[in-house]
Amino acid sequence: MGKPTSADLKLGLATGPVLFACQQFPEMNAMIMRRFSFPGDVDRARQYVLQSDGVQQTTYLAQQYCHEAIREISKLRPSPERDALIQLSEIVLTRDK
Repeated sequence: MGKPTSADLKLGLATGPVLFACQQFPEMNAMIMRRFSFPGDVDRARQYVLQSDGVQQTTYLAQQYCHEAIREISKLRPSPERDALIQLSEIVLTRDK
């Protein structure tokens, strides 16, 4: 969860950390609008994300959504399917890629 890869940026994808970094570095908005297509955009965007708290904010938000999902899923009748949904929610938070 977290760090934007160069591949994401090269594809023009603005992931959560990038969007949060825009709050601290408004000049990133122009890079997003042009889908990081100018020379140096990808490297500059990665630097801005690393300098910002975008990864931490994205992680926090994902944790909140996953915890809420688990709370709601837990209301279902116990079953292997319910347990699998809970496990899937937890995996999302701990996966590397």
